[in-house]
Amino acid sequence: MTVEFVGLDGDDTLWRNEEYFLGTLAAFRGLIAPYVNGGIDIDERLEANERANLEFFGYGVKGYTLSLIETAIDVTDGRVTSDVVQALLDLGKGMLQQPVELIEGVAETIPILAERYKLIVVTKGDLWNQEQKLARSGLADLMFGVEIVAEKDLATYRRILHRYDIDPATFVMVGNSVRSDILPVLEAGGRAVHIPHELTWALEFAEHDGSVPTLASIKELPEWLEEHG
Repeated sequence: MTVEFVGLDGDDTLWRNEEYFLGTLAAFRGLIAPYVNGGIDIDERLEANERANLEFFGYGVKGYTLSLIETAIDVTDGRVTSDVVQALLDLGKGMLQQPVELIEGVAETIPILAERYKLIVVTKGDLWNQEQKLARSGLADLMFGVEIVAEKDLATYRRILHRYDIDPATFVMVGNSVRSDILPVLEAGGRAVHIPHELTWALEFAEHDGSVPTLASIKELPEWLEEHG
């Protein structure tokens, strides 16, 4: 069936995101290094805390900041000072204030897509932060719908398809995460296009059979949709 609806991931598909987390991670390592005994894998402990905290805090900067503070207390056996905790809070606030930088090709491609398809942003993270990113991106007026969700899984995509009365065969999801943007959409009966980003969060990796359509840039998407839609 003809493609009518195109879902678009936000972070690291439309705008840059992961690099800010990695910059904060580097600062975090430096802040707590004086309090950490050798032999502790800080990154491993942080990732474990992030995984465990998803059910409490969800995705996004606020949950990440709380995981940083928890990890700082954990790996230093409570020796970390209030000044360091304050610095971590400031890092989190700084991430929330980052300007929105569109991925290369997005600014010229999204208007083309909006003329041909109904575009729906499907992104997860802090509601306020994601709303602000979309507003500052300059893309909001080109969107048919916006869905900021707690998780991108089969149930979520089924709810979205039902809400907009979309036949799954007419829906294509586009994103950088195989785990969140590709596999659950295929399971829901839709189609998906993977546009990898050079920086992808470890928790977004997933095994797949390699048959997922993959593009080097969002600039290739209009042509792909024309050929396959």
